[in-house]
Amino acid sequence: MSTPYPFTAIVGQDDLRLGLLLNAVSPAVGGVLVRGEKGTAKSTAVRALAALMPEVSVVPGCRFSCDPGSPDPACPDGPHAEAAGVSRAARTVELPVGASEDRLVGALDIERALSEGVKAFEPGLLADAHRGILYVDEVNLLHDHLVDLLLDAAAMGASYVEREGVSVRHAARFLLVGTMNPEEGELRPQLLDRFGLTVEVAASRDTDERVEVVRRRLAYDDDPEGFAARWAAEESALRERIAAARALLPRVVLGDGVLRQIAATCAAFEVDGMRADIVMARTATALAAWAGREEVTADDVRQAALLALPHRRRRNPFDAPGLDEDKLDRTLDEAGDQGQDDDNDDDPGPGPDGDGGGGGGVPPQADGEDRTPPRADGGSDDAPSGAPEGGPDAPGRSTGAEQRPVASAEPFRTKTLSVPGLGEGAAGRRSRARTEHGRTTGARRPQGALTKLHLAATVQAAAPHQRARGRSGRGLVVRRDDLRQATREGREGNLVLFVVDASGSMAARQRMSAVKGAVLSLLLDAYQRRDKVGLVTFRGREAEVALPPTSSVDAAASRLESLPTGGRTPLAAGLLKAHDVLRVERLRDPSRRPLLVVVTDGRATGGPEPVALAGRAGRLHRSEGTASVVVDCESGYVRLGLAGELARELGGAAVTLDELRADSIAGLVKDVTAAGRAA
Repeated sequence: MSTPYPFTAIVGQDDLRLGLLLNAVSPAVGGVLVRGEKGTAKSTAVRALAALMPEVSVVPGCRFSCDPGSPDPACPDGPHAEAAGVSRAARTVELPVGASEDRLVGALDIERALSEGVKAFEPGLLADAHRGILYVDEVNLLHDHLVDLLLDAAAMGASYVEREGVSVRHAARFLLVGTMNPEEGELRPQLLDRFGLTVEVAASRDTDERVEVVRRRLAYDDDPEGFAARWAAEESALRERIAAARALLPRVVLGDGVLRQIAATCAAFEVDGMRADIVMARTATALAAWAGREEVTADDVRQAALLALPHRRRRNPFDAPGLDEDKLDRTLDEAGDQGQDDDNDDDPGPGPDGDGGGGGGVPPQADGEDRTPPRADGGSDDAPSGAPEGGPDAPGRSTGAEQRPVASAEPFRTKTLSVPGLGEGAAGRRSRARTEHGRTTGARRPQGALTKLHLAATVQAAAPHQRARGRSGRGLVVRRDDLRQATREGREGNLVLFVVDASGSMAARQRMSAVKGAVLSLLLDAYQRRDKVGLVTFRGREAEVALPPTSSVDAAASRLESLPTGGRTPLAAGLLKAHDVLRVERLRDPSRRPLLVVVTDGRATGGPEPVALAGRAGRLHRSEGTASVVVDCESGYVRLGLAGELARELGGAAVTLDELRADSIAGLVKDVTAAGRAA
């Protein structure tokens, strides 16, 4: 788009605009992650920011945008002779989700490097973004190894390319901005921590504001240049304010009292490490400079906490982002009071409110609310564990009525379930697969651009042709046909489809709580292994897709918590519904292999021959080679072993809830894999 939408014309989204502007004032803040639903001006705001950034002076002809005042001594295009620099606008470089590693960090001409000893380096996007903005839309969908490279470069201010003994390093300092829709999956906590700030955006619910958004957008689409001209004065004023704040920033004072408030806040919210303290300090300083002040205030610290801490305090992927603002205010007040008491030499002892117990001054009841796990049994634990759990005709049980959802038990670390064989799906951490990263297992001719050279295989291919090529004393003559690509084996992410029995036979509150805890544990495992997940439930007379396959594992956890129970057990309907879901997903993404996880006690009721129908549905999955695991939820002294029979029909393994735990009996992975091979 030749004429970007003006930054000052964006309606609302105050946190989004502030987070971007603070990074423009102080790039040391560390970038910003913008989280929100689609259609909330995330990309528009990022692209508009580039027009407000000050121009940069660069060495003429340098592909790495070296500053003529202090050129990089290790620049691949250097050394640079003293020369007048040329000014240009700061760049906004976009990293596509499907970009390769070579596109991000650059590529070496391996053929010239081997045959001529020349470091012929083609810069990547990290070099293009140096001293500008690097924008990653849908950063949560970017492959993990690319995110690692990206954030390492952002942290070190340099990019390193090393391949077959040839090494290139260049400066890569940029403002990192990522946008994401949480419904499509989360970033790993350690990657979230590398973004300085985070902001949550959502569409306004105010009618007048929505009308103004539409009015401005239509006006811009009709005449982009004319619309931008009408906002030129506001853009110029904002650009000047950014430049003034940058000039003021070195003179801003961060006092000891303010530092104490920052440290107390990070301690009270139990964030890991010290990065949060440093980011908060830099953000508060930038806020003061943005306001035209030379001293940081408590209000600056409060605003910095709201921007720098929400994404760092998440203890697991199912915690909602955000801060308790009442707790934040109490912590700031108590840290401020404590700082004043420490400065008062005449004060003989602690103030009347001091408890001497530390902990950031958080009241015990508030701290207890954060730590107390919910009761697994919902407060009704009267039924003995060995009580009969029959179908709808069991005496004394009302299975026709829907029962209230039961809270899940505490999640635990599960055994690793994997799909047998060797896949070629998206990078992940579950099953074996041919990948771009991992251990080298062989070599082949490159298909397209060469990414990972297998040096020994290349030399072996070139050696028989040296006499015909007139080899001289200058070394091995290597041609493009001799190059061999390394084949590597790593791990892939799978589609984990949960089929959960929510019928009356599962409705004992203590047992259903344990079942939900087990499924929640498997969801946590799927999150860590970068899987897609789906959820099918069955109860009453039918089965339903509670959650279509998605990368948003926390959405699956939310649906699981609200899952009602009761009614008959249409096991066959659940398996057939799962078959329909997998059939559609195979068309959408053929390379992603599925893992079917059936959570049930194996009972089947309702309709003619329910057990036989369930067996036939299981054999249908087996005939298509779907890897499966049955989590046996049967409890009590008398067990029918129906879950084991279902596992045999599916061609998978049956495991109990206790065996699912990582600290239980060994060999679960072997059992599951062996069952899949036998199928």
